[in-house]
Amino acid sequence: MITKDKKVVLAYSGGLDTTYCALHLSKDLGMKVYTVLGNTGGFSDEELATIENKTKKLGVVEHTSIDITGEYYEKCIKYLIMGNVLKNNCYPLSVSSERAFQAMAIAQYAHKIGADFIAHGSTGAGNDQIRFDLIFQIMAPNAKIITPTRDLELSRAEEIQYLKDHGIDAAFEKMAYSINAGIWGTSIGGKETLVSDQTIPEEAYPSQVTQTEPSELSIGFEKGELTSVNGQTFENPIDAIKTIEKLGSAYGIGRDMHIGDTILGTKGRVAFEAAAPVLILKAHEMLEKHCLSKWQIHWKDQLGDFYGMLLHEAQYLEPLMRNIECFLEDSQKMVSGEVKLMLYPKYYQMIGVNSEHDLMTDAFGQYGEKNVGWTADDVKGFTTILANSMKIYYTVNGQ
Repeated sequence: MITKDKKVVLAYSGGLDTTYCALHLSKDLGMKVYTVLGNTGGFSDEELATIENKTKKLGVVEHTSIDITGEYYEKCIKYLIMGNVLKNNCYPLSVSSERAFQAMAIAQYAHKIGADFIAHGSTGAGNDQIRFDLIFQIMAPNAKIITPTRDLELSRAEEIQYLKDHGIDAAFEKMAYSINAGIWGTSIGGKETLVSDQTIPEEAYPSQVTQTEPSELSIGFEKGELTSVNGQTFENPIDAIKTIEKLGSAYGIGRDMHIGDTILGTKGRVAFEAAAPVLILKAHEMLEKHCLSKWQIHWKDQLGDFYGMLLHEAQYLEPLMRNIECFLEDSQKMVSGEVKLMLYPKYYQMIGVNSEHDLMTDAFGQYGEKNVGWTADDVKGFTTILANSMKIYYTVNGQ
């Protein structure tokens, strides 16, 4: 494989693996390296500037940051909300959902500049390698994929030493935890996540508890989409997400450890903090309980869970995903109203909802208190018919 002077687009985050890849591709393989960062809302302007400056020492021809937060919300996050998607009833798919959009943006950039190669820094042990590979193969089929970290099987210590030998001295040794931040949550990996019987310490979480007094939070939805926080209306749902994240993370809400099945078949653990996703999803789910029929809720649960599973397993481009999105969007016609919660240090409490589509109406009765839409005789007849199939079964089978 001839690589010298060939164009390569590298998915770049500024972390150890991608920093190593940039230097290796430019110095060892003599390639023209174009680094691209797909920003899903996890980087400040200052951090983006620092990352760009770092690439100048790595032999990079050009660095580009692409803000894909808006597209990420419109084409993914809003459906995760509509589907109440929590992987294994725990994880809001913070990383697995954003990887597809980073990969698509990078593939489009590679096509734009006519790159010969496209590269990423994923190891051979995780899900991300498949997410990047799969989308690159579909969206940039003419660019060969290079994965130095995976193919050379280098340890973290070897990568650090390589960078030091080439005059790149960053504080990678001090990074005991791998942090991946985005608008839909932050994942945290460390030595405790590699075993089954430990959890990460308090100080490993990027956000620390600063609020101790309880406070009320109200979240407004219009046809399933986030519209307001504490009475303040937001034209852009992303701003509402950021507001809720700031309020919730100050209480340490949304922290947990996800244990699940990788695409490769192994079990994996990752810690995360995702105050906004957890609060939004639980508020939306509660509103749906008041506004949807029992069968809408039943089938939404099935399809929302399936949507999340496919997304987690690198199947965002599967056509079925677009079909499920149509169902989810259609299901939200009556999901409008305001949900109230109470926030406390490390936990939250659901209070109630206010919606003009609330099906918990007393026009037909109040559960356990009074019946308006039916009589006692109606219930007796209904129960007799309802019991028929079971009475037949047990009579025929002599039980």
